[in-house]
Amino acid sequence: MITISGLTARIAGRLLIDNASLSLPSGTKAGLVGRNGTGKSTLFRIITGALSPEAGTITLPKNARIGQVAQEAPGTDDALIEIVLAADKERAALLKEAETASDPHRIAEIQTRLTDIGAHSAEARAASILAGLGFDHEAQQRPAKSFSGGWRMRVALAAVLFSEPDLLLLDEPTNYLDLEGTLWLEDYVRRYPHSVIIISHDRDLLNTAVNAIVHLDQQKLTFYRGSYDQFERQKAENDELQMKAKAKNDAARKHLQSFIDRFRAKATKARQAQSRIKALERMGTVAAVIETHVQPITFPEPEKQPASPIIAIEGGAVGYAPGKPILRQINLRIDNDDRIALLGSNGNGKSTFAKFISGRLEAESGVVKRAPGLKIGFFAQHQLDDLIPDQSPVEHVRRLMPEAPEAKVRARVAQMGLATEKMSTPAKDLSGGEKARLLMGLAAFDAPNLLILDEPTNHLDIDSRRALIEALNDYEGAVILISHDRHLIEATVDRLWLVNNGTVKAFEGDMEDYRGLIVQSGKRDDKDKPAASGDTANKADQRKANADRRAQFAPLKKKINEIESLTAKLNKQIQRLDAELADPALYEKSPAKAAEKAKLRAMAADRLNEAEEQWLELSAEYEEAMAG
Repeated sequence: MITISGLTARIAGRLLIDNASLSLPSGTKAGLVGRNGTGKSTLFRIITGALSPEAGTITLPKNARIGQVAQEAPGTDDALIEIVLAADKERAALLKEAETASDPHRIAEIQTRLTDIGAHSAEARAASILAGLGFDHEAQQRPAKSFSGGWRMRVALAAVLFSEPDLLLLDEPTNYLDLEGTLWLEDYVRRYPHSVIIISHDRDLLNTAVNAIVHLDQQKLTFYRGSYDQFERQKAENDELQMKAKAKNDAARKHLQSFIDRFRAKATKARQAQSRIKALERMGTVAAVIETHVQPITFPEPEKQPASPIIAIEGGAVGYAPGKPILRQINLRIDNDDRIALLGSNGNGKSTFAKFISGRLEAESGVVKRAPGLKIGFFAQHQLDDLIPDQSPVEHVRRLMPEAPEAKVRARVAQMGLATEKMSTPAKDLSGGEKARLLMGLAAFDAPNLLILDEPTNHLDIDSRRALIEALNDYEGAVILISHDRHLIEATVDRLWLVNNGTVKAFEGDMEDYRGLIVQSGKRDDKDKPAASGDTANKADQRKANADRRAQFAPLKKKINEIESLTAKLNKQIQRLDAELADPALYEKSPAKAAEKAKLRAMAADRLNEAEEQWLELSAEYEEAMAG
């Protein structure tokens, strides 16, 4: 059991957590969620003892081991496998003592304890974890210093997973993983035998790997059982109940206050007035539901869409050095309405292919045809460093609109999803998410026909990722997406291409097929035996049959996705109208406007009902077709 009692914490004078309490049963796998800057990482530092709270306590089981990914990735001459094995300090100490122990009783104790902690299978377990995070056998034997910082962070993650602490703390672990590593980690955390708390904005991870959500909001901690989707539904229901309770409370208080104001000065009513004053004090108030607004993201629509294909490649090869192509035998086409996600482990060439498509890398061989006048927008995480630190978003955009008036420049910045108060803030003082929004807006500034996004979500919280999904679904051009966020992929693309074995090909399956493929490959260890050839052939035939069936019914699936997008927009419109119609001042100031909004609300509700009925009908048809 993890118990947090009356916890209060400040950073640089700013109150982040205020008298918060929480209990987590042993074995809970909880996602810690909340807007960026609310204090999630601060809470981790308090749990580990790296930061002292202003007030309150955190109680853990006696001798509980806490594990967290090291702040600095290992960069030594030690092989990766040795670094991971060394993370189990008890095993390392026992093995060292075993080398010199002479007392028969102590030797027996050491060997018994080594057996109890599975020390003799430790190397296989460490290798399995490293393999799941993308390191093959050869890479596991290489020194850590031969890898880049991002890959070394994976080693740090592997080390803490191998040490198997009683409480595992993971702070945005997918930020340095690719999709394949993220899918493997989801499965690993789901099966982890001890308590886990994960800070993450990856909706799919929070739906797959955890069984509880801890929400840090308004300086308080609230516990919800279930996945992130279940948390959202529960919170929406709780917020609605609280809004109703507040309205009822406000009306009762208003009635009592009216009596007090009318009769306080009258001698004959003074006693009743005093009684009402005491009742008003006892009644208290119900807190309002505070909703923080998330700025939408908008990508400008292409002025003119070229005919398909906008890009066609025949026998293409590309690399960084002459005669040493990274990718070869590429035979693909991109149409003007394509939504494509690139799959494949980091290092296989996804970013190389994206640069090739964008024209940043020339073909070493083969034929590449691009439609006349084709405009391509390109976003990659490393470009965050290209922002000019001392220039504000307005100044970045003004360079692209030198003749435009200030109002137009600010309007373009607003389309990028940056709040008014951030428009004049130097880039160096923007958050990671705000920099990402600015950079995406600059990439799409010229209204491209093709938008390429390479890991756009690393600094975006869940609500900002939802805004990105809506922006991509509203965008009329073609999209190529590289992301470790499975939810983003499933919500925005309709084609999957696999970058693997030195080429790029269409993946004949959906994300669930790909997840199964990755998880199974990550689980393989010495005890696993390869399937018989007949079984493999049967499974391959079945996969091909399933892929053919999906391709046959792809238009139906696309229609279902379109309806899902429509229902999301209608729900959002209805929520906005409900909030406006709930304001009594609207009816007093403009009855006609209130009536118009009520009419719009009724029309939206009718459209939503029709869309939901159509969705149910088409979904049933699709499921029946896929089952057949």
